[in-house]
This record gives sequence, structure tokens and C-alpha cells, in this order.
Amino acid sequence: MKNLLNVSEIRVEFVPEFKISECPLITNSQQAYKILMQVWDRSVMSFLEEFKVILLNNANKVLGIIDLARGGKDFVPVDMKVIFSIALKASASKIILAHNHPSEQLQPSSADRAITKKAIEAGKFLDIEICDHLIVTHDKYLSLKDEGYFEIDNQ
Repeated sequence: MKNLLNVSEIRVEFVPEFKISECPLITNSQQAYKILMQVWDRSVMSFLEEFKVILLNNANKVLGIIDLARGGKDFVPVDMKVIFSIALKASASKIILAHNHPSEQLQPSSADRAITKKAIEAGKFLDIEICDHLIVTHDKYLSLKDEGYFEIDNQ
């Protein structure tokens, strides 16, 4: 007879280090870029592509930043299940996607646009808004939202 009690307990926990009132507010892409540059490891920015996600509450206060993945010179794997499982765990209402281009070319690739579209669609099902997708370098950035590469439904 199998033991029906042989199951793992799953614990979901998010313990913020700061009060929400102390967290930065993001209302535009420039603010998001400045916050990202405070935490990005610039020593690898010219060599490896990295993907990060800013988690926001419904008032656009930063809950945290996820170091999601590190790839090669021109590719970084992005797993939507990981993005949204962390966002749900942190009770994020909104997220901002971000990755760097070691080439320092800001033009979004077809893969960049596809990831953005996939995230927007997944977010709709979970009521998590994708506010933007930034491509960053040491001293500049491109906001896919600001450049009109995708429409964001704020309803």
C-alpha cells in the first residue's frame, strides 16, 4: 500500500526588505533605465546578454528586480513560466522587461518583439500588465513602448 502522506509541502513566501513608501516609483522609461543601471553588472554588459524584470505594484512602486537569465553574446533564454511565477509570488500587478545588447545596437530583433508579444499575452491571462520592454547598453536605452513597437492595453 502506498503512503498517501508522502507529499511535499509547498511554501510561497515573499518578504519585502523595504516599506512600499520607501520603494522607488517608475512612471516612465527613463526612470526604469536609471534604476536598472544601479543594479546591472556593467562589467559583463559588453560580453553577455542578460535579462531582468522589474516587478511593480499597482501604484508603479518597485517591489524588486529579478535577474532572470544570462545568455551568450547575442541570445538569452527567457522562460515565461519563471517570470510569471515570480511575479505572482511577489503579488506584482505590473512588470517591465529589460535586457542588454552587448553589440550596443538598440534595434529590437524579431526575437525581442516576439518575447514582448508573448509576455503581453500571458500577462493578460494573469492580470499582470507588461508596462514596457527596455533594451539597454552602458549609456543609452530603447523603450519598445516609447518607440511604438507594441501597444499596451491599460484598461
